[in-house]
Amino acid sequence: MTVFQLPDSLSSEPILQCLVVLIYSPVFSRQAIMALKLSPRSVITSNSGMKMPVLGLGTLVNTDQQELETALDAALDAGYRHFDTAYVYHNEAAIGKVLKKWFDSGRIKREELFIVTKLWRTGMHEKYVEESLTRQLADLQLTYVDLYLIHSPVGFVHGDDLFPKDEEGNMKLDMTTDLEAVWKAMERQVDAGRTKFIGVSTFNIEQLERIRKIARIMPSTNQIECHLYLQEKELREWAWSHGSTVTAFSPFGSPGIISMLQQHGIATEKQITLNPLKNPSVVRIAESHKRTPGQVLLRHLLQLGVSAIPKSSNPERIRQNFQVFDFELSEKEMAELNALDKGEDGRKFGISDMMKGCERHPEYPFKS
Repeated sequence: MTVFQLPDSLSSEPILQCLVVLIYSPVFSRQAIMALKLSPRSVITSNSGMKMPVLGLGTLVNTDQQELETALDAALDAGYRHFDTAYVYHNEAAIGKVLKKWFDSGRIKREELFIVTKLWRTGMHEKYVEESLTRQLADLQLTYVDLYLIHSPVGFVHGDDLFPKDEEGNMKLDMTTDLEAVWKAMERQVDAGRTKFIGVSTFNIEQLERIRKIARIMPSTNQIECHLYLQEKELREWAWSHGSTVTAFSPFGSPGIISMLQQHGIATEKQITLNPLKNPSVVRIAESHKRTPGQVLLRHLLQLGVSAIPKSSNPERIRQNFQVFDFELSEKEMAELNALDKGEDGRKFGISDMMKGCERHPEYPFKS
């Protein structure tokens, strides 16, 4: 069961304007979501009690302090309250400085925000989880985060090098990664008050089932690559049926990251050619609504019941991405976009040589 709520804020006693309980079935849930009037205050709620704003700002591309400050200022002014970062993004300290500035000015309160960060692959052992989150909280200048995620099921050898490689350029993998033990350590972070909720990223259904069987606290979300060409219906159905949620990274297919991979000569043909923003159906639907292709792609995901964290450092695009709550895609348009799903053939990440050798890990999630 998944619940959508529209509160005035993320405070502990929100005033609910609407409460819709969607009991899972592939047809009913989609129709029910389409009937729900989403607003900038809409949150997606898991059975664990998480209330996460349906649209957030991804910060992977934001590392420059001034650029990041400009982007966060624009996002907060536009109405964003959900911000996604990670240890490996190298921007938690910069984000912390910007958030402190806003808190100190009195323009926003901590409880109004939903902050997400992640446990990196080099910390994928039960004895490193507390140490990792404590360090991240210090950088963010926060006493807690709202959601702490396991960034990937694939563990790397622990050390200061975040991308440890052997002499052949393969990632140095921790082949003993124990997902269940790491999850238990994640649960202890909730108990200690360092995070309110916990979840995972890029886990497959078999891995999710293993966590479910031993969990005292269920994953609140699975953050995955999800966009027009990779709609991940099975993972969405698993989440719905277990009171969890799905968060989409790369909702546009990450054209910015593709450019970076091209510069390093490691982009694949599939990554370059599969561009949801240029799909003719998306462009035509956008024109009919007088919207941008990006806005249509975001609205499509929201109506599928998926939260999204588009990345941008451009203030105008950040504002534009948040302007998706005053139009609605019809059932016919949704069906047309749903039909463009390519399944695994649409996956753009987990397939490059950027982290060579990860497929050798026993927990590599994309095995055929």
